[in-house]
Amino acid sequence: MQPLLQPLGPQHLIFNTNRRSGASAPGMNCSVFKIDMESKRKLPATDILALDRTRLANERTFLAYFRTFIVLLSSGLAVIKLDVLSDIKWIGWALVVIGPAMLLIGIIRFFYVKRHLKKVFNYEL
Repeated sequence: MQPLLQPLGPQHLIFNTNRRSGASAPGMNCSVFKIDMESKRKLPATDILALDRTRLANERTFLAYFRTFIVLLSSGLAVIKLDVLSDIKWIGWALVVIGPAMLLIGIIRFFYVKRHLKKVFNYEL
């Protein structure tokens, strides 16, 4: 069984020295090691690559939110402008309102993940 690592903050990890249990509990024999995460060069290559993959996944997710915004907004405007679809004009207005909300959610999520990576791992994106 491998030791359990749990992040406590940007510079602390708990190393579970009790090999019988998989979880840390009060009163267990644990050691706290301070890890210097000043630059990404001090991280192992696998961790740097994992952070790069996370950064790229964050960008792809933002682009998916942006794509959704464009589709919802353009569909809503098309429904509003076409006289043939005057019976469902309310759906067009709903899509025009939901589109920017999706973009706002995507922007907030993108910067949240970016700030979290920088704060926890001191990793510049």
